[in-house]
Amino acid sequence: MPSAAPSALYFAPSRLREWSRFFADEVAAGKCPWVDYDADDRWHQRIYRDQRMDVWLISWLPTQGTQLHDHGGSAGSFTVLSGELTETVVTGAAAPGGARARDLVRGAGSTVGFGARYVHDVRNLGTAPAVSVHVYSAPLSSMTYYDLADGRLQPLMTVETDDPELELEIAS
Repeated sequence: MPSAAPSALYFAPSRLREWSRFFADEVAAGKCPWVDYDADDRWHQRIYRDQRMDVWLISWLPTQGTQLHDHGGSAGSFTVLSGELTETVVTGAAAPGGARARDLVRGAGSTVGFGARYVHDVRNLGTAPAVSVHVYSAPLSSMTYYDLADGRLQPLMTVETDDPELELEIAS
């Protein structure tokens, strides 16, 4: 029997939204690892992985966030369990006038699904801790970090990783 095409192995953003809500419900029901907090960096814990996806539980104290990044060709989704996160989404990178950044506030219960070419950052700009569940399909294997200047999305560095919470210092 022929093997399935690689794309048939992985989940679309709509299905990943369902998975992130499922795992968020599992965490809320106490069926997954505890949530911890780290004053210096976002705390994170992988709570599931198979050949099609990996799932991460992440906590965010006020002022903690990511840098502008993609997910190395993986589609994804995240659900905010508690608190509030601000997501900066880059759109129009190939459009006349160039790329634009748009801030979107994601409160508790919000779920976002995205395709393999999605570029964003996520930050806790609130005053309370936040907790979220993130799902990637294919399982995360690399991330590219970007700068957005004058309507141009410029890659800064690509890192091979299976961990969405890398500690990086990117010189800009």
